[in-house]
Parts: sequence; structure tokens; C-alpha cells
Amino acid sequence: MTYCLNPTCPKPNNSANTDRCLACGAKLLLRDRYRAIKSLGQGGFGATFLARDQSLPGEPSCVIKQLRPSGTAPHVLQMARELFEREALTLGRIGNHPQLPRLLDYFENSEQFYLVQEYISGSTLQQEVKENGVFSEAGVKQFLSEILPLIEHIHSQKVIHRDIKPANLIRRTQDARLVMIDFGAVKNQVRQVATAQSGQTALTAFAIGTPGFAPPEQMAMRPVYASDIYAVGVTCIYLLTAKSPKDLEYHPTTGEMMWENLVDVSDHLIKVLRKMLEVSVRNRYQSANEVLKDLEMEAYIDSLSHSILVQSSSATKSDERDDVDLSNHSSSSFSSAGVAQVAAAIRARKAKLGETVGVKMTGKKAVNTQLGSLTHKSNNSASTRQLNSETLQTAYLKGRRDFSSHHLSMLNLQGADLSKANFHASKLEKTNLQKANLQNSDFGRASLNRANLRDANLTKAYLNSSDLEGADLRGANLSYAYLHNANLRGANLCGANLSGAKISEDQIALAKTNWMTIRPNGKRGFL
Repeated sequence: MTYCLNPTCPKPNNSANTDRCLACGAKLLLRDRYRAIKSLGQGGFGATFLARDQSLPGEPSCVIKQLRPSGTAPHVLQMARELFEREALTLGRIGNHPQLPRLLDYFENSEQFYLVQEYISGSTLQQEVKENGVFSEAGVKQFLSEILPLIEHIHSQKVIHRDIKPANLIRRTQDARLVMIDFGAVKNQVRQVATAQSGQTALTAFAIGTPGFAPPEQMAMRPVYASDIYAVGVTCIYLLTAKSPKDLEYHPTTGEMMWENLVDVSDHLIKVLRKMLEVSVRNRYQSANEVLKDLEMEAYIDSLSHSILVQSSSATKSDERDDVDLSNHSSSSFSSAGVAQVAAAIRARKAKLGETVGVKMTGKKAVNTQLGSLTHKSNNSASTRQLNSETLQTAYLKGRRDFSSHHLSMLNLQGADLSKANFHASKLEKTNLQKANLQNSDFGRASLNRANLRDANLTKAYLNSSDLEGADLRGANLSYAYLHNANLRGANLCGANLSGAKISEDQIALAKTNWMTIRPNGKRGFL
């Protein structure tokens, strides 16, 4: 099917290969390359469509945002133009980040304005809660560990998102990572366009975010970085209760959201959420790092940030990418510099495809989505992304750090230097990592069942919810490692150093220890 982008078209649905709309006669192939196939939604200023880029091999999917102002007055049109230009400039400046959609194109056509972005396949957090129920405390902490480093990155670019909410956070199908979408309400702290009448920006009078998720200062058109922290806090309450802000009660005097009696979490998390949700911006957390510090995750900020940041140069070097998929725009496939680079990257990868060693594109699976006949290749299984010992270490030496959701079981990586690498959700069962340098690496949700980690350096490693059952950790340095919810049943911790590690006594009781084991309190022995 082809969808007509003419806002006044009475019957926008057309057959797949039609060049002109049968109802209004409008040209259906935008800029001679983008074919809209489905409407994804619309608001006061624009509409969003799923499309295919017919100029690239495989006709990859993308998202088209079309400017569609609610009025025709000159000042309304100018404000809408500024809003779209602001979003394009922001997406371009934020740069290459795997948890943000890439800007692929930006142009004006027949007095209409368009943004073309990477299409993110997956479910929103709102959909997850509706389908699977509320999050546990551990789930909310995992959410915060994923989203807060991203917030810190956005704020470091002097950008306030202003519309953080469950519907704008997508769990990407490919790697289960959270991706933040919809920067239409961003506020750029560096450059503002003042109106003659009020001195406010032309955008802030309208783009104020979502009521309930936006704090009072943002609703009063004075957003600050801490405004995004408040929205993340409200999102946590939604994840814990499945209740939107409009369904909650508020204190009649202070205006505070009344939520504490609805959740069953620790006093520690309640204290953190309470400060995130302070009505007074002065009393609220001022940065994402402050929240991480109070969540006792500050020591792991390096490993968290390194696991989600990808150098832009690696996106255009085919010999640094071993998991080649020419049919889809993944978050680390193309740079945002322009379509020419996209095409160049594809040509380079095709030329190198025959030279790639150890890559096994197995288990390809067509995924039917809600997008009609459109299908995508899914890489959500770790077994579809494989490397051998040699290619992994070569890629690491060339600067690659992201090996998430890979099948790395039974590899021999003895003595390898893989510090600050991302192995999130990867399979490393029976892998030999003896004496390897894994400092500050991310093994969250990874399977390390019966892995050899003897004498390995796992200082400040992030091992949240990892499976270490039967793993050999004798003599391993796990000081200040984050082992919350890790499975240590049958793991050998004899002589291991756990000083300062985030781990419970119940977890340690499941493992083998001896008088040489250094406990989290720094003392040796069984007690």
C-alpha cells in the first residue's frame, strides 16, 4: 500500500505501486525516493508516516515526519517551521548515539517540511506495561541504569528533551535497548528565538510537553535540565503502578503527586523517587549523575556510558562491523551526516562482505509487525550474531567496544584486554576469560554459565542480572562490581576479591567461598 501525504486528501490509501494518488492526484513518491506506506499518527503540528527508501538496496524502512500546522496564520506557520528546524538541528547536534533515532534527511517540498529518521522497531514502555503488567523494583532500577546515562548525554549537549514519557521510549527489537524518540518538544539552551511581545521563545508557548509528566516550571515555560529528571521519575511511577499521572491524586496544598501507598518497593528507592519528583526544582536532583550516585550506580557510570556510546567513525568503516545486515537501518549502521554516506557505507559493506571472517548470519527470521505487509530481519537472538576469538579481539583493537547480544560461547579469550566493552545480553557460556582484563565492562543480562573467569580483572564490571551459575571466579578481582540480581549458584568465589561489590549475602551463600575470599566489607573469611 502507498499512503498519500496530501493533508487534504479524502482517500489517502492507494495500491502499492501507484505513482499518483487516485483521489487527489498528488505525487506519491516523495523526493523521488520515499514511499509512505502507513500513517503512524498525527498531532497539532504534524503527522508521522512509516515509509520505505526506494533509492537504497533492500528499500529499508524509515519514518517521515511532515509539518502539518493546525492553523494557516503566518505566525503559526513560522512557529511550526522553527519547531521542525529545531528538531533537525538538535538531532544533528546530539550526534551518533545508539539510543537515539538517526536523522537521515531534512528538506522542504511544495511548501511542506519533512524530517526523515531511522525507523525503530519495537514496543514502547507504555505497551510493555499494558501487555505484561507493572515492573518490579529491580526492573525499574534496570530502566534507570539504561535511561540516566542517555539523559546525561543529552544534557551534555545543552538540550532538554521536555517530553520524556513511556510512549516515547521504545524497547528496540534488535537488541532490547531503550531508544528515546520524539524530540519535537526539545528546548535548545544555547539559542532561542525571542518574540517581540513576551520575550519568550516562539516554541515554548506551545511545545510544553505532556501534562502530568512535565513539572510545574516546565508548564510555566521555564524548563531546566531537572525537568527531564522529574519526567523520568513520573515514568518510574507509571512502570510501578500502570497509572498515568491523570489517574493519580495530588496533594491539595503542595501539588505533590501522591504515589507512595501504591508501590511496593524499598525505602531506598522511595527516597530516590521522592527527590526526583520534588515539586520545587531547587530540592530536586539537578543531574542524572546525581540520581545514579544515590542509586549506588555512580561507580558504574563509565561502564554504562561506554556500553551505549558508539564512535561515529566506526559506523562508516565496514571492517569494524562484523554483524552486517544490508536490509535494515540499525542504530549503529549509518552516520547522520547524510544519505550519501549511507549509500557509501552500504557499498563498502557489500564489497567487504566476502572478506569478513567468522560471521555467521544464521537464524534469519521474518518478523511480522503491525505494519501491514512490511517485514524486517530480526537480530534479537544472540545466536544470530557470532564472532570467533580472533575477529573479536581484532575488532576491539580497531576501536570497537559494542558486542551486545552476540553469541560468544566457548571462545578462548584467555588474557585478552576487553576493558570497557559492552557484552550486554551476550552468550558467553563456557568461554575462557581467564586472566582477561574486563574492567568497567558491561555484562548486564549476559549468560556466563560455567565460564572460566579465574584471576580475571572485573573491577567495576556491571553484572546486573547476569547468569554466573557454575562459573569459575577463583582469584577474580570483583571489587566494586555491580552484581545485583546476578545468579551465582554454584559459582566458585574462592580467593575472589568482592570488596565494595554490590552483592547480597544471599547471593554469596549460593556460591563456593573459602577463607581467602574477600567479602564486600573488605574482610577475609566466611563471615
